Amino acid sequence: MLMQLLIQQPQMLGAIIQRTPTWVWGLLAGLLWLGVSQLRARQVGLVRALLTPLAMTVLSVYGVASAFAPAGQAAAALGTWLVAAVAIAALALWFQPTAPAGTQYLPQARSFCVPGSAMPLALILGIFLTKYFVGVELALQPALAGSGEFALQIGTLYGMFNGLFAARALRLWRLARGEAAQPDPARWASPTA
Repeated sequence: MLMQLLIQQPQMLGAIIQRTPTWVWGLLAGLLWLGVSQLRARQVGLVRALLTPLAMTVLSVYGVASAFAPAGQAAAALGTWLVAAVAIAALALWFQPTAPAGTQYLPQARSFCVPGSAMPLALILGIFLTKYFVGVELALQPALAGSGEFALQIGTLYGMFNGLFAARALRLWRLARGEAAQPDPARWASPTA
């Protein structure tokens, strides 16, 4: 319905944006900062490297539960989310089993030297926009919360994003477990924890 509304009445976009709570824009700004920070090569601690996928998983699960629990569709949506996440993670690891070229693990520092990538930003925006889209759709059509088909579609979409995040985290974890050599951290600019 949202897409039809925006195509037929594009002026509604302004009203939708105006009715969006202010905290949503603060969340978007924080998520954009997090995603943009990953565009450049950096040194990142082991915990922080695994924190972003975990935070995005929490946001996705919250998005599914808050949208579909009141109508009794949360279990189906979360089941679909889990199946999609596992399937996409497995496929991503099958196609690219190792961390991207240039990624290194520094055992003494318990940190990674990670090349810049736009993928985390794209995944973060995908999860945020899915949550936003679902919120607007449910505000326009509250009965959609009871639609099993809609719940399964949204659960699958969230699962796909989280599967890609999980694959990235698993590649780093594999690298940390198998790395024996201490690479030269001097080649990485402005390390942060």
